[in-house]
Amino acid sequence: MAGSVFIGNPPIEVRLKRNARAKRLTLRLSRTDGNATLTMPTRAPLREAEAFAHKQEGWLRAQLSKIPDTEPLIHGGRLPFQGRELEIATTAGRSVRVENDTIQVGGPHAGARLKAFIKTEARNALVPAVEKYAARIDRPFNRITLRDTRSRWGSCTANGNLMFSWRLIMAPPVVLDYVAAHEVAHLAEMNHSQDFWDVVQFLMPDYENHRKWLRSHGAKLHVINFLT
Repeated sequence: MAGSVFIGNPPIEVRLKRNARAKRLTLRLSRTDGNATLTMPTRAPLREAEAFAHKQEGWLRAQLSKIPDTEPLIHGGRLPFQGRELEIATTAGRSVRVENDTIQVGGPHAGARLKAFIKTEARNALVPAVEKYAARIDRPFNRITLRDTRSRWGSCTANGNLMFSWRLIMAPPVVLDYVAAHEVAHLAEMNHSQDFWDVVQFLMPDYENHRKWLRSHGAKLHVINFLT
């Protein structure tokens, strides 16, 4: 890392990162958390990166204005779950349950309880989905882990470990299934070649629809704040 530079007023922090493989300056903005990162070649002068960041201030502010604010989980608020918008209702007791169009949560620390519920439901949906698709292509997998990742919805390692974002349970079930199929396909093709996409299509012929849903709506799943 090469530190950070602050531009404009109010200031925007741009993280500077040196990369030996970088051949030019590139600026990226995460649409999930608003973090700006400027990647620079190893030998690029710091002043050149700072000047580049200042030139991009207008673009950065325009993009930041498009990122939705975080949404705290409060009584009467809404929580996406399996593609539905459920109203949050506080109740007696300490359980979390879905009834009709509400998700009822009891006790203190509602955000933590809802997060634990979401993670459990995500695992309950992802494990059988992975097992189903892995069986179709006769490929074994190793371990499934869940994380709150921001840059990707899932990943697959060379030794068959699969990782998924537990926020997928907030998306429609077919979208969660698509991500499961996508990562299982990597068990056969550890790349994004045409052969890989052929495996995805074999597992889920209409995958492109669900891929587009994530591109259009995925950022909204990251604005939910479970820290309340």
